[in-house]
Amino acid sequence: MDLPEGLDWVRASPAGRAWLAALPTWLAECAERWSLRVGPPFRQAYASLALPAHLPDGTAVVLKLQYPDEESRHEADALAHWDGDAAIRLLAHDPGRRALLLERCQPGTPLHDLPPDRALDMVIGLLPRLWRPAGAPFTPLAQEAAGWIDRMPRAWERAGRPYERRLLDAALDLLTGLASSQGEQVLINQDLHAGNILAADALAADRGPWLAIDPKPLTGERAFSVVPMVRGPELGHSPAAVRHRLDRLSSELGLDRERVRGWTIGHTLAWSLADDTVFPEQIEVVRWLLDTD
Repeated sequence: MDLPEGLDWVRASPAGRAWLAALPTWLAECAERWSLRVGPPFRQAYASLALPAHLPDGTAVVLKLQYPDEESRHEADALAHWDGDAAIRLLAHDPGRRALLLERCQPGTPLHDLPPDRALDMVIGLLPRLWRPAGAPFTPLAQEAAGWIDRMPRAWERAGRPYERRLLDAALDLLTGLASSQGEQVLINQDLHAGNILAADALAADRGPWLAIDPKPLTGERAFSVVPMVRGPELGHSPAAVRHRLDRLSSELGLDRERVRGWTIGHTLAWSLADDTVFPEQIEVVRWLLDTD
């Protein structure tokens, strides 16, 4: 298959190679099951294979075959829970193949194409619509944080201690305190950055003009839900840009700034290492936020 370069990392593990080997069969079976005319994959893929397709009546859709990671395991459940309100609509789901049939955002322009403050305006309008009460089957943020706390010291050692011990200690302390003192639990998305919100002008006016895609859902407090937007480089990667997003999103969404800052430090450092890969931009964000005062 002609795979996007962003999926090259999956070849490094036996599980990834097994998934790649199964993809052609699953793609053919899903296309037959849902009577799809499938086009070549979207190139900007990193954690799944996504392809534009059309239903027999000409409706534009997306066929998504997920890499079987834990963070996206309940993506279909989250999309079904939102039912098209502020998020892309799930049309069908094949759990055995981790296949999702989704409506297609058109024109599909990413939010980061807007000027940064206009993009933040859109986020501030969108997020409250996604904050819905939820329980099972979604993983609680406290449980996920416990996993980060457990794994981070070992990952830091295996990676050759790629950042200062003070960052690790601060992140562990913050995660421990925040996880046990949360507010009301709602459905949140730990990967809602400015590349995962797309223009959807062609869809119903009361749902657009911007919709969330690719959720990695948890249940947790609202303050955590802005973390990906605060740290993400899509709207500018500098101390001033990160702190501006922290201030605006906290203030205008009525969130506790110090809790947002703490969650951003903890989650960003937890996601700064993936197997043997180090993400220096994530580590920079942690330093900027720790040294902000």
